[in-house]
Amino acid sequence: MDILWFGVFAVLLLGYFALEGFDIGLGMLLPVLGRTQEGRDRVVAAMAPYVLANEVWLVAVAGVLFGAYPRAEGEVLFGLYPLVVSLLVSWIVRDAGLWFRRRLDGRAWRAGWDGAICLGSFGLAFSWGAALVALASGMSITPLGLAGGVAVAAALAFHGWTFVSWRLPGRVTGARRSGTALLVSACVAAAPAAALLAGAAPWLLGHTAPTDTLNVLSLMILPFAPVMIGGQVWVWRTFGPGRAPERTPSFF
Repeated sequence: MDILWFGVFAVLLLGYFALEGFDIGLGMLLPVLGRTQEGRDRVVAAMAPYVLANEVWLVAVAGVLFGAYPRAEGEVLFGLYPLVVSLLVSWIVRDAGLWFRRRLDGRAWRAGWDGAICLGSFGLAFSWGAALVALASGMSITPLGLAGGVAVAAALAFHGWTFVSWRLPGRVTGARRSGTALLVSACVAAAPAAALLAGAAPWLLGHTAPTDTLNVLSLMILPFAPVMIGGQVWVWRTFGPGRAPERTPSFF
């Protein structure tokens, strides 16, 4: 049962970086890829159908960490408190930019919230990079975390660039990318988390909840896995390349 839940946690964490990673990457690249308001609208519209479905993976990661690894969750929150706060604040700022940018039809209004999307996305990428380095170094926040932040930000930016080149071939970046290229960039985005999981597996397994707790979690959570995966498949099949994003209904 311990191995099963470690596998579930690993799949969810890697899935978050592989899927939500391109949203974060596009947010960082928003001022570069969208030099005009119309260009930024096009970039946001390209990722809009995927954002909420992708964020579900982070919620699932937090839920599994809390339920299957309660002692680890406590140590992470206490030891990496500044980075956890930075992650949450960046997430709120990024999502606020997405939700509010179209609430009023004014260029200054949209430009301000587009800036929030970019700032929040950078905060998410750097905070994740620093957190992964800190976790790998025994809950220690060090200057090396800055390098981790830069590396993760670069990986996610590459993933975002590849995604928009796949979703809108030739229209934003001037390049066209295949589904295979997108899969490769997803692996690049998830690589830092994979490296952490490989090194932290013994520690995480040592903090697993009792078997009775895991059995209850299995009955409560695992039946919802097909729903989450099915929803993700539906989103990708419905909003793939060839469908004009500006004609897709969106809150963003």
